[in-house]
Amino acid sequence: MLARRNPVTLSARLGAWFDPILALMQRRPALSAIALGLIAACAYPPLHLWPLGLVALAGFVWLIHTAPDWRGALWRGWWFGWAHLTLANNWIATAFTHQAKMPEVLGWAAVPLLCVYLAIYPALAALASHLLARRAPSWAFGLVLAGTWTLTEWARGTFFTGYPWPPLGLMLLGGWETQGLARYLPFFGTYALSGLTVFLAAGLAFGLAERRYAATGGFAALIAAGMLFPASAPRPNSDIRYTLVQPYLPQSEINDPAKFDEQFARLTALSAGARDQSRIVLWPESAVPDYLEEGYPERFYLQMTAGGDPVVARRRIGTVIGPQSTLLTGVVNLDIAPLAHGTLGAVSARNSVMAIDGAGQIKAQYAKAHLVPYGEYLPMRPLLEPLGISRLVAGSIDYLPGPGPGTLDLGEHGKAGIQICYEIVFSGEVVDDANRPDYVFNPSNDGWFGHWGPPQHLAQARMRAIEEGLPVLRSTTTGISAVIDANGIVRGAIARGKADALEGFVPAAKPPTLFARAGHWLTLAWAALLIALGLALPRALALARARS
Repeated sequence: MLARRNPVTLSARLGAWFDPILALMQRRPALSAIALGLIAACAYPPLHLWPLGLVALAGFVWLIHTAPDWRGALWRGWWFGWAHLTLANNWIATAFTHQAKMPEVLGWAAVPLLCVYLAIYPALAALASHLLARRAPSWAFGLVLAGTWTLTEWARGTFFTGYPWPPLGLMLLGGWETQGLARYLPFFGTYALSGLTVFLAAGLAFGLAERRYAATGGFAALIAAGMLFPASAPRPNSDIRYTLVQPYLPQSEINDPAKFDEQFARLTALSAGARDQSRIVLWPESAVPDYLEEGYPERFYLQMTAGGDPVVARRRIGTVIGPQSTLLTGVVNLDIAPLAHGTLGAVSARNSVMAIDGAGQIKAQYAKAHLVPYGEYLPMRPLLEPLGISRLVAGSIDYLPGPGPGTLDLGEHGKAGIQICYEIVFSGEVVDDANRPDYVFNPSNDGWFGHWGPPQHLAQARMRAIEEGLPVLRSTTTGISAVIDANGIVRGAIARGKADALEGFVPAAKPPTLFARAGHWLTLAWAALLIALGLALPRALALARARS
């Protein structure tokens, strides 16, 4: 007969395994923070090793809680953030391989240099939690750190044009056919979901550190169940038919005039499927090289694929999509004004989406509002240009931003909210609250961004769908293109490196979510609540014990 295992012995064995790791982390806190930051970044797509990421985040929480002073907490937070965000944003370096004005190696320096700044926000979260709750019980410290992380991640996505990529809560998003714990986005918003991620990690950290192995195992099982729990039943589709095109326009060819006719032929072939039916046709950012607005100086039309006439170019597009269809496509529009020598020329540009009907008429336009620094405009141009620093996107004039989230009323083809490329990653900034759309169209050129960027971009578009209760349709030049329903489930996708099209009916929208109605007031309320609970509950419990 087998002897029953002694639970004390099992606890001692597990402690013998964990204790040397914790001791090593305390002896080498900076190196430990760097290692934990790198491991936690593996929780995001394309690796999506979320169990490993949560364990690494748990180690980070414990490392902050055991910091000897405020300087130690600050620097541990900074090293973690720097390593974590550098690896997660490694795709930025790939963009430098697609331009000729700056050396490619600069990309590998640019990412860690950018993260020198971005790491300030995790450092501030660590510092604030140390100052506020260093003497609090471990569970209370976890609440406070969750609140300060929510607040500083919101700040990272807001200040100095904002850069929220990636939010920590992204690791809680399930696979394409599940929601994971991101199902709570309508009630939390993205940044408060990141706070929830920190709190879950804190529960794991302090359960293991305090040798409550059975309870920690049960807690981990609950997290796993939440991550793997099936999504709710799909909602019925709307009656808006779509054809979504991924033409596969490699970045090496996208600005080559010799390839323009071939690229248009590919778009034409992929758009032909339902030409005799009423539908919206969706082409990506950078899909049309021609200038489609009238009134530019003639020299701007010389390399057009339609014989130098924007009216002819639009009518040709109308013939391609069919008389009952509306095309939404990425285009570049120019702002024309007199130059210094008196001739008319382009003084700025707008990264736009144009709606064109079957007759070739422009029905509506949207100009991208949230531009990419160093990509679509060069900050401090008079200072940086003499140093040889240029934009990554071809051209010498800067793009100007549009007014903000917009909705294009396309009549029988519904109300389309537009978010071009990078705009979709900004939680709370994707929908015109005064004119709520039926769906969000997110055209993008992801050919710049290697293997890590496109799946992370898609994942963040899924978070916007869940958060806002709206379907998102992504058409990209090289992939990943997808149709995402209002629950964040991918209904159809085209893999990277393929030319293909998706056809069907746009998934139905849901009523406005709590986050859609409250916006970042909800984020700030969650941050305040978490911090208040972490500070007040220990005192309330101590007072209750004293009275009893």
